[in-house]
Amino acid sequence: MASVSYLLRCSVLVAVLMLFAVDSAKGDTREYQFDVQMANVTRLCSSKSVVTVNGQFPGPTVFAREGDLVVVRVVNHASYNMSIHWHGIRQLRSGWADGPAYITQCPIQPGGSYVYKFTITGQRGTLWWHAHLSWLRATVYGAIVILPKVGVPYPFPAPDKEVPVVFGEWWTVDTEAVISQAMQTGGGPNVSDAFTINGLPGPLYNCSAKDTFKLKVEPGKTYMLRLINAALNDELFFSIAGHNLTVVDVDAVYVKPFTVDTLIITPGQTTNVLLTAKPSYPGATFYMLAAPYSTAASGTFDNTTVAGILEYEDPSSQSSAAFDKNLPVLKPTLPQINDTNFVSNFTAKLRSLATAEYPANVPQQVDRKFFFTVGLGTHPCAVNGTCQGPNGSRFAAALNNVSFVLPTTALLQSHFTGRSNGVYSSNFPAMPLSPFNYTGTPPNNTNVSNGTRLVVLPYGTSVELVMQGTSILGAESHPFHLHGFNFFVVGQGFGNFDPANDPAKYNLVDPVERNTVGVPAAGWVAIRFLADNPGVWFMHCHLEVHVSWGLKMAWVVQDGRLPIQKILPPPSDLPKC
Repeated sequence: MASVSYLLRCSVLVAVLMLFAVDSAKGDTREYQFDVQMANVTRLCSSKSVVTVNGQFPGPTVFAREGDLVVVRVVNHASYNMSIHWHGIRQLRSGWADGPAYITQCPIQPGGSYVYKFTITGQRGTLWWHAHLSWLRATVYGAIVILPKVGVPYPFPAPDKEVPVVFGEWWTVDTEAVISQAMQTGGGPNVSDAFTINGLPGPLYNCSAKDTFKLKVEPGKTYMLRLINAALNDELFFSIAGHNLTVVDVDAVYVKPFTVDTLIITPGQTTNVLLTAKPSYPGATFYMLAAPYSTAASGTFDNTTVAGILEYEDPSSQSSAAFDKNLPVLKPTLPQINDTNFVSNFTAKLRSLATAEYPANVPQQVDRKFFFTVGLGTHPCAVNGTCQGPNGSRFAAALNNVSFVLPTTALLQSHFTGRSNGVYSSNFPAMPLSPFNYTGTPPNNTNVSNGTRLVVLPYGTSVELVMQGTSILGAESHPFHLHGFNFFVVGQGFGNFDPANDPAKYNLVDPVERNTVGVPAAGWVAIRFLADNPGVWFMHCHLEVHVSWGLKMAWVVQDGRLPIQKILPPPSDLPKC
């Protein structure tokens, strides 16, 4: 077992080298103004006022290069509290800019502002930003495009054009009212009315033919699609009729390229794919379809399909006319909604490049091991209350039977000032207190406990976390996102994790590196990461309904010994609760 002190010595050397590297190769400063404001948006023949950034839905794309300093001034003109999370950005020593409300900051109140500052270090590819409070990210989100440093090529053939493709969900009603009603009744929230591609529902929904995302391509050209799943509650299959997609990057980390006709992308994940257009004009157009993957045995979900259109420019035509409606439109065939085998086979193809230039620095030994059960449960209904959850209870969700309760003071501020008493406790269980057959017959008592309980780690600790899905109230896939870190997915499987035999099957050579991973339905996933980023870091399911029910927790990583291993002081404009 590698000791923490040994890792600290290694971290000191790495940190010093990084310091010299930063001094010699500083990037540019990219500045943005985000005005959070209401705007009227019409979809599905119905208009409503929604929260937006700069009046845009989806919001503006943030462009930067690896090594750049990004400065975003957010001004809240809306009537809701607001915070913005820069999903997947490592935030090395800049936890104050991470964004989750009541974790690293108090919300930006109406009329207030906050300047987010962070440097993009060791990342290139596609990430995204979104609101991180209640269900506001239903309309407050956008892409982050991170280009390599100047003069550094992609490790794959350079595309002729790059296009962000952002999947989302659309409700015809106010999403804040949807989650408010669900929390009051204890039942599941009403599902979305449509999926969207770049904010547009497409021609398969009523009254939406004019609201269709169209990708116009030229024969023989190659396009990089920067795919982002910004949907609140649904994992999505995606395919383009008559075309293959070559996966080259996930969560802003290069992977060994592989080609598929269909892929799966969970909420919070990004995937860069290369699309090569046919060598000559095909005389047809092609649907780009996305539809949900779900294993839920009960409950409701949006079982619809969003379509965009891939259309070719006709080299023989001098006309600049729009889409030719007389051409045949071809549709791809998507997997069945519950095709877990497809999902498993796709995720098994993901591998890090693991080259000298882009190494896979997966921890080979581990200092701390954790085993978290992940799943749904219940809270008792209040006396004389009427609840719509299972058997008259309220839906809840928990890790190791702890349903997370957001504090009223930001956790990072409490940690930094040493005033954590009464805000959080550092006794989050490292394993279930009452083991059971996690994917078999569930226990009779499905109630979960409440608490703001965290895990505290010394700086430089190497961590292995196994997340075990449970079958309580049904086996579902749960996409989990870890703030402040990338991690390596070293193993996964179905059924109950076997600590005696499953670790021998781990991939410690070229496992995929991510910031969001799906815990398989009725299965488990093992991840490893190095706790080399001081601060307080949120970890949560990226299905907003499950987050609302408490499927989340936080890690405290203590400061290291050197100044460059310590979190910076809070900025003067940090919002106050």
